[in-house]
Amino acid sequence: MCFSPEGVRSPFCDMSYSGLLDAMRNGTVLESRALSFDAQRRLHFRLGSFPAVMPHEECADGVADGKVRDIALVTRVGRPVCFVITHVEIEHGSPLFYLSRAAVQRRCREEYLDRLVPGDILPCRITRAEPFGAFCDVGCGISALIPVDCLSVSRISSAHDRVRAGDDVYCAVKGRDAQGRLVLTMKELLGSWSENAARFAAGETVVGIVRSSEPYGVFIELAPNLSGLAEASDELLPGMLVSVFIKSILPEKMKIKLAVLSVSDDGDFRFPLRFSLTQGHLSRWRYSPEESVRNIETVFDGGSCFAVE
Repeated sequence: MCFSPEGVRSPFCDMSYSGLLDAMRNGTVLESRALSFDAQRRLHFRLGSFPAVMPHEECADGVADGKVRDIALVTRVGRPVCFVITHVEIEHGSPLFYLSRAAVQRRCREEYLDRLVPGDILPCRITRAEPFGAFCDVGCGISALIPVDCLSVSRISSAHDRVRAGDDVYCAVKGRDAQGRLVLTMKELLGSWSENAARFAAGETVVGIVRSSEPYGVFIELAPNLSGLAEASDELLPGMLVSVFIKSILPEKMKIKLAVLSVSDDGDFRFPLRFSLTQGHLSRWRYSPEESVRNIETVFDGGSCFAVE
């Protein structure tokens, strides 16, 4: 896909002068690592053996009207940046290619992002994790937010518990914010209760992560969309890695009863993300098992998205 997140695109191999001219004529979206940001606020690159420059107003869509600040451009140095070649000039007898990231981002919005509706699934790359959610690149450096409660069904206190910068993930469109920017959700692509519970069996001992401690018990995550409940304990704190014995799995009650056997000191452990869907469109997603009296689902209804419980 020509509008993939930055850093995902396959490298453009033909960096000959004629190859770059063809890419310019065809409007081919290219990608290269930014090497510097100069005093004139321009980004500099090398395209094969040729120098290239990106004028300040072309460094991102929104620079010209002040919506994008220079700090966002400075942080691109050393990182992949997508662009099209706008023109070439001969300076001191050598070609200098001029680039535009802003033009690519405008195309990405018009031809791709603006056409997405709630329930559409798209690839993303996580750029930053915060307590309230994760920011991700949805195409050509354009950012979208995954709120923390949309990252998984399991209880987490911060987006950092689920994702880290550089992770490649899949999300579904939840809606748009007041500025028209995409808001995404990921939990609907990580499997239902039954799909996740099918990977476990009563009598097994497995690893888990403590997610929350309540007066009636401790919630322990067994997979990103699946948690069980162990007896209450003041010694178990969120983030702890534990080994647990699975006492029973009760689909009709949507419960997994656990017994904690030991505690590890590996507080940086994360479960790998296993996506049940990576493309297409979701109209409705049900998390709870059919035999459960509870009904937890998300409805993607054309222009909106809402949860039902």
